[in-house]
Amino acid sequence: MSEADLIMPVRNGEIRIHDEAGFEGMRKAGRLVAECLDMLVPEVKPGVTTAHLDHLIREFVYDHGAQSATIGYRGYRHASCISLNHVICHGIPGDRPLKDGDIANIDVTVIVNGWHGDHSRMYAAGTPKRKAERLMDVTYESLMAGIAAVKPGNRFGDIGAAISKIAAKNRLSVVEDFCGHGLGQLFHDEPNVVHSARAGTGPELKPGMFFTIEPMLNIGRKDAAILPDGWTAVTRDRQLSAQFEHSVGVTEDGVEIFTSSPKGWHTPHTVEL
Repeated sequence: MSEADLIMPVRNGEIRIHDEAGFEGMRKAGRLVAECLDMLVPEVKPGVTTAHLDHLIREFVYDHGAQSATIGYRGYRHASCISLNHVICHGIPGDRPLKDGDIANIDVTVIVNGWHGDHSRMYAAGTPKRKAERLMDVTYESLMAGIAAVKPGNRFGDIGAAISKIAAKNRLSVVEDFCGHGLGQLFHDEPNVVHSARAGTGPELKPGMFFTIEPMLNIGRKDAAILPDGWTAVTRDRQLSAQFEHSVGVTEDGVEIFTSSPKGWHTPHTVEL
């Protein structure tokens, strides 16, 4: 390994173009984090604490020789963010037991040989209410619509336009306070990937770009508030929120999803074990 290989990149305001070695690195990181979220499917149930789920995630990551990207990130001490019900994102794991009908976004980022796999899914403890189930279904649909817009020659605005079209059709709001981001050997890199945008706007999509798409949809208003802990973002009207996230790469003719579930459990809230 050369001295240059030991130098980690820094965010420089440019959207990076990666080669096939980068794709291979992202496939490995993406598969591991997807396997981790598969592992959680039977574990999310009433009576289980989010701290216990975070412990399972931490053990899984270390047992597989990987690193957690979030432990130590800006002082954060957990291997996941677990966001319940009206929490939009960045929920901190704790001792609160899950209740029947709770919905939870579980967001995990691992580092495998320097490459980041960033992924989140929605889970339900017990039986969710119909409105919560519908919210999760539509949020996943919006994610996949955004991913379908990824191909060379399109623009980043096409991703947000596809997502916001699905949300508007279903009378849901798109959170605008948070966005997707570039990643690879950096946890957060260029560009910002907004989830509500006009088609045909933004930088052009080019082969070799890596980024996350992670729409957050609310039943009520789009407005968010940050709690005093400095991390947890909640809906201002305390209505339910949901989020799904994939890490993707632009290929020569379309898109590759690095974080697809090996077991096909893309939407854990619909899985019956």
